[in-house]
Amino acid sequence: MYAVIRTGGKQYRVSKDDVIAVERLEGNAGDKVTFDDILIIGETGKEPTIGAPTVTGASVKAEVLGQDRADKITVVKFKRRKNYHRTKGHQQHQTVVKITDISAKAAAKKAAPKKAEADESADAGASEE
Repeated sequence: MYAVIRTGGKQYRVSKDDVIAVERLEGNAGDKVTFDDILIIGETGKEPTIGAPTVTGASVKAEVLGQDRADKITVVKFKRRKNYHRTKGHQQHQTVVKITDISAKAAAKKAAPKKAEADESADAGASEE
């Protein structure tokens, strides 16, 4: 079973026991985290469930392995013959998590309004005119 989750403005395709690095989340090593923003849930060989925009009732549970920092990125600005050059670096904070469970519980669908209620509302609108 796999799921596509959205966290930190990015999307990740995850399966059980995957270890991923996501944008920084609050928590220490050993804490449990639940992702509720699930876009797709699927199994191998079956049609995936696609949310509109999210899959209702689905969740992905994970355990925080630690807080880390990504590789350093160096940004260089340079203009030739103008004696202009600037160097700046950035190192993003990230959280390393291990996916422990993917739950695809579908929420109960909301019942359609009864026909009698729909007829009454139509009659009320006609009498106001």
